[in-house]
Amino acid sequence: MKKKIAMLLICTMVAGVLTACGGGDTTSADTKAETETSSEAEQGKQEVEDITLTVWGPQEDQVDDNSFLQVAAKQFGEAHPEWNITWEFGVCSEGDAGKNVTQDPTAAADVYMFANDQLGTLIEANAIAKLGGDTLEEVKATNSETMVKSVSDAEGNVYGVPFTGNTWFLYYDKSVYSEEDIKSLDTMMDKGTVAFPVTNTWYLPAFYFAVGGTMFGDGTDGAAGITFGGEQGAKATTYIAEAIASGKLIDDASGEGLDGLRNGTVAAIFSGTWDAANVAEALGENYGAASLPCITIDGKELQLKSFSGSKAYGVNPNSKNMKAAYALAAWLGSSDMQALHYELRNGGVVPCNTALLATDEFVGNPAALAQDATIANTSILQPSISEMGAYWSNAESMGKGLANNEITAKNAAEKTELWNEAINNTGL
Repeated sequence: MKKKIAMLLICTMVAGVLTACGGGDTTSADTKAETETSSEAEQGKQEVEDITLTVWGPQEDQVDDNSFLQVAAKQFGEAHPEWNITWEFGVCSEGDAGKNVTQDPTAAADVYMFANDQLGTLIEANAIAKLGGDTLEEVKATNSETMVKSVSDAEGNVYGVPFTGNTWFLYYDKSVYSEEDIKSLDTMMDKGTVAFPVTNTWYLPAFYFAVGGTMFGDGTDGAAGITFGGEQGAKATTYIAEAIASGKLIDDASGEGLDGLRNGTVAAIFSGTWDAANVAEALGENYGAASLPCITIDGKELQLKSFSGSKAYGVNPNSKNMKAAYALAAWLGSSDMQALHYELRNGGVVPCNTALLATDEFVGNPAALAQDATIANTSILQPSISEMGAYWSNAESMGKGLANNEITAKNAAEKTELWNEAINNTGL
C-alpha cells in the first residue's frame, strides 16, 4: 500500500484546506473507539479502509522525511495494514495548541502535540477527548503520578498521552562551582555571573514560589487566585532587583546565557532539556546540570521552584477517524516512539516513560537526571485552568521592569502589589 504524506506549512492555514468534521462526544467516544474490534479482522478477512489523518506538531519534528513525525507515521502505517492512510501534517508548537486548535476544533488536527498548561482551554473548547480503555491504562502504568496529573482535570479524567516532562533547571560550569556551591544561588552569584530569563513569564514565578506564593491553591481552584503580593512577594521582588542591580544576575533574554557559557563570561544558566546538547558543547568536560538552588532572604534559605508539567499527544473529539486517532496518539507516546523521538532530536526530548528513564542511556544523562530531580523535588505542577490567562498577559511587564532596573528595592512593594492585582484580574 502506498502511503501519501502531504506537508502543510502553518497549522492556522490548515483549517482552510481540511474538510469540516461533525461534533464528537468526549465522554463516550474514547472507550468505544478504542475497544471496537472488526469481526472480519477476527476471521482474517479485514477490509482495508482509506482514511486521512492530520497531525500537528512543532517544526523541529517535521523538517523532512527523516524527522520524527514522518518516521513515526510511516511505522504506524506499516503496523496498521487495516488502514490505507493519507497523512497531512501542520506546524503548530505545543505551546500554541490551545490557541490554534480552539480557533475551529472541527477543522483542527486529528492528533496534536500540546503543553499541559493548554489543557483547560482545550477542554472548554471541546477540542480534546478523554482517554479510555487500553490507552488510559498504559498512560497510568508507564508514567509517574506527576505526569498523569499534568494531563488530568480536577475530577481525574485523563486527556493526553505524555511523551516528555516539561520543566527547567540549572546548567552550570563545573570548573567554577562545586556540588555544594550549586545549592545556593547567592553563593553562585558570588563566584560567577548567572544568567536567568527574568523577562520570561514561565521562569519568573520561581522566586515567588520560594517565599510561599501560590497559584490557584493546588493549581485547580480558580477562585483561590494568585498570591504573589504582600510582604513576602515584595521581598522576592527586592531580591531579584538587587541581584540584577549588582550585575551578578543578568537577564537571559536573547541567548546571552548560552553565549556567555561559550566565552566564559557566564558560569550558569537556567533552561531545559532542549538546550542540553548546546550546553554540553559549550562546556565540554565542565558540563553540569542539577535541580534548582535556594535563595537566602532574611537569613533563611528558600527553595526556588520551577513550573513542571508535560508535553503530550491529544486526540480531537471532532475527528472523523476516532479509532485511528486514538491508536495513533497511543503509538506516538509509546516507549519505542519516545526513544526514537529522543534519538532524532539529539537528546532534546527526554522521555517520561518510567521504564526508559531507568535505563543506562538516561541514568548517565545529566540533563535527564536534572529534569527528573527537578520535577520530583523543586517544582510546582503548572496550573492548566483558563484563569492562568491573566497571569501570562500581565507578567511580562513585571519581568521587563526588573530587567531594565525600573523596578528597584525602593519601589518593589508598590510594583509587586500592582502586579499581583493585575494577574488576579481574570476578566482581562
